[in-house]
Amino acid sequence: MKYTNPVIPGFYPDPSVVAAEGKFYLAASSFQYFPGVPLFESTDLVNWKQTGHILTRKSQVMLDKVRSSGGVFAPTIRYNKGRFYMVTNNNSTNKNFYVYTDDITGEWSDPIEVDQGGIDPSLLFDEDGKCYFISNGYDDEGRSGVIQTEINIETGEKLSASRCIWNGAGGRYIESPHMYKINGYYYLLVAEGGTEYGHMAAYARSKNVWGPFEGYAKNPVLTNRNKAPFQIQGIGHGDLVQNNDGCWYMVTLGFRQIGIWEAYHTLGREVFLTPVYFDEDGWFTCGKDGTTDFEYEIPGDFEQEALPDLAFENTDWNIDWCFLRYHHPENYILKEDSATLFGTDVSLQEVDSPTFVALRQRAFDMELSCDVKISDSNISDSSISKENLSSSEKEQNTLPRTAGITLYMDEHEHYDLALRLNEDTNELSAILRLSIGDIQHVQKEIILKGDTIQLLVRSTSTSYSFYLVIDGEEIPLGSAAARYLSTEVAGGFTGVMIGLFAEGNCKAEFTNFLLNYK
Repeated sequence: MKYTNPVIPGFYPDPSVVAAEGKFYLAASSFQYFPGVPLFESTDLVNWKQTGHILTRKSQVMLDKVRSSGGVFAPTIRYNKGRFYMVTNNNSTNKNFYVYTDDITGEWSDPIEVDQGGIDPSLLFDEDGKCYFISNGYDDEGRSGVIQTEINIETGEKLSASRCIWNGAGGRYIESPHMYKINGYYYLLVAEGGTEYGHMAAYARSKNVWGPFEGYAKNPVLTNRNKAPFQIQGIGHGDLVQNNDGCWYMVTLGFRQIGIWEAYHTLGREVFLTPVYFDEDGWFTCGKDGTTDFEYEIPGDFEQEALPDLAFENTDWNIDWCFLRYHHPENYILKEDSATLFGTDVSLQEVDSPTFVALRQRAFDMELSCDVKISDSNISDSSISKENLSSSEKEQNTLPRTAGITLYMDEHEHYDLALRLNEDTNELSAILRLSIGDIQHVQKEIILKGDTIQLLVRSTSTSYSFYLVIDGEEIPLGSAAARYLSTEVAGGFTGVMIGLFAEGNCKAEFTNFLLNYK
């Protein structure tokens, strides 16, 4: 059967995969978004369904006012003796920790910290019952590279010194170490080159878990750094997995440029799948030529599913949607067919938690529409408790009363199609507000009649176009280039989010949400 990459499109970076109980489970980074670490399930490695998140409680992760692209980095998911483990790093607190569960459909434990620095932590459960904790950073003697210690998996206690076991294949920014025991060898897979256009995967092997490790002679084993002109770039941060037929694959992150000759990516780092082949000497290669392509033909009986049309009615607020940092649940009334958001004095421009709930944009070409009604809101109108308000909110909410749709990369780069209530006259208007770097500009404003307006956004790989729909007539408000919402412009590690938001002392009601990918 044939499949097309990416197998999980949209902002789901740093994938880690494990085979367990006849299925495959995949975890991805979530950075400043909550709940943290989206969790996917598959039976064929090609079709993935998100089943939930791993970090679902405030006690599990600190996200208060973490910077954009801070927070939760690079999870690793593993399975041992009936228990699932997810180990990760909170880059904003510089803590490595893991959580566990005996029920993949249930809640995960509170975190257990490990006193080893670095980022991108991983676990190896060896055949003799020992557990090794691996990260990249500095060992106990100050040497940098891939660092390893034996731990007590019940407590996180170190049972050995942290020791540097490999310095990589020569690329910069060695990251994402994963160790595997396969046919008597310990294989150590890493990423190098930085999670950008020079990204690559390299590996080494040893008969001993502590090394010395012999690097693969043809490293990097997988990279698209010289594959140009080609839309898929940034391939790296891989994790090996064997399917039920005995075939091996590597899941990696990668990204799609908005065009072959336009080196910008807006959808974030996505999940790609590349076949892996072992030779008779136990060394492995990836893909046809050490690169990742759009299509592969592999053994199996499956049909790759297309992205579905989305509405409130067929999405799950706890699975498909997420919030900026740890949100204030009292500001949201989320129902099967509607969302009511209560604005606060926290705006989209701040490193904080505005009233905002979002889906990831998962394809370049889309059409998005939603009916929005905005009205004044007193505290008594909502379920907001005064005890949960900041001192500034208790005194006065000074932001203009604004609510609508945002195409959001971070607090500096986002495009907002919204309704606004005039502070003095309560006159309703529609605005197109563009934020790029330190510039925030209202591109167009139209005075409106009525109180419920349909907002419409269409996008291609290179642009977003914004409309109002009134009595069936589309009224254009303008367009904006997609590249300003790209990682190359904004920086960071995330992707464009399709958000519903409210700012200021307003109540916003969203209905008839519909998202079609072309």
